[in-house]
Amino acid sequence: MDIDEQALRRKYEALASVFDERARRLWAATEALALKRGGIAAVSRATGISRVTIRKGIAELESGVTPGEGRVRRPGGGRTPEVVRDPTLAADLKRLVEPATRGDPETLLRWTSRSLRSLSKELKGLGHSVSHRLVRDLLRQEGYSLQANRKTTEGSAHPDRDGQFHYINKSVVAYQAAGWPVISVDTKKKELVGDFANKGKEWRPKGDPEKVRVHDFMIQELGKVSPYGVYDVTRNRGWVSVGISSDTAAFAVSSIGRWWRNMGKTAYAKAKTLLVTADGGGSNGVRNRLWKWELQRLADRTGLTISVRHLPPATSKWNKIEHRMFSFISKNWRGRPLLTHATVVSLIAATKTSTGLKIRCQLDKRNYVTGIKVSDEQMAKIKIEHDDFHGEWNYTIRPRATRKKKAGSKSKSKVGSG
Repeated sequence: MDIDEQALRRKYEALASVFDERARRLWAATEALALKRGGIAAVSRATGISRVTIRKGIAELESGVTPGEGRVRRPGGGRTPEVVRDPTLAADLKRLVEPATRGDPETLLRWTSRSLRSLSKELKGLGHSVSHRLVRDLLRQEGYSLQANRKTTEGSAHPDRDGQFHYINKSVVAYQAAGWPVISVDTKKKELVGDFANKGKEWRPKGDPEKVRVHDFMIQELGKVSPYGVYDVTRNRGWVSVGISSDTAAFAVSSIGRWWRNMGKTAYAKAKTLLVTADGGGSNGVRNRLWKWELQRLADRTGLTISVRHLPPATSKWNKIEHRMFSFISKNWRGRPLLTHATVVSLIAATKTSTGLKIRCQLDKRNYVTGIKVSDEQMAKIKIEHDDFHGEWNYTIRPRATRKKKAGSKSKSKVGSG
């Protein structure tokens, strides 16, 4: 008889949440007996319940004896969970999995491409006593699952996509260990300002919904806003510049500069370098010459060495700012029309989370002109160093030496001040 292990797994997952240990054991035993030859092995593979446990369940069914009146286990039964006996296990597993984690970052469902056996092998190398079955159980507790590939509209994957994610993660860990700032940047989608419908619902008196326009035709005097965000990955703090002009590279770098002046400089007073993680397109794109030119100007003004790590193509939703800051802004203003610029700024600034996220927001009224060309001569003046691994994605821009005052004029000023 062919055994449908997928059907067994689906049946088990549907019932697992209502099982206690005894019910799980007896259910597995019943299924194994029904399948007859090879039943114990099939149920164990499909559910992850050990064969020893299934055999115990079969023995209980055949004898009619249960362990203790009104108890799931015998008194004192069961072993101490490994995560209790080994308090660093969960953290080490998360560190191994996170660089390779995929899935929709705004949901609890995540999946990893690393095999259970490779993870357990690496954990053993770190000094943990684990089996691949324990790794599977821990991952499930954290909301992970192992899934097959499925074609999406995301686009073709670059062959070095995973390599770039590991490279970014390595850089972030190094900067954080040194106490240097790490930021994730991006532009949130443009929003119409005015009494327009906004997705979602909010609590209001019954029968009194917010009245908004039927059609989304832009109100010329209000226009659209482009929120550019800077997310401090280490401190869980955010900055958003709400632009009323074009989303250009000059606007993007200006927003980073505002973050540094208002938040970063105070939090990282001794920092001489900054790590920026960004998408590969848009105002902070890989091929955007103005982006690099403006970063050079920012480096010159601040004295910061600025390293950039771009996400590989077609992976923008993995950008930390998307699911650690922008998603919460969208939730905070759901169902509320963005009536004025002040409304947008106040709603963004009011966004907070239970994990401690706080955001500062400011309206940027400057006009950023589109179509600015950066010449080859200007590009040659940028003090840029490309990394050996995908230098187009990974590079560092250092501040250029500023012109020093002449010794004579300096001495004169001292004499004059005396």
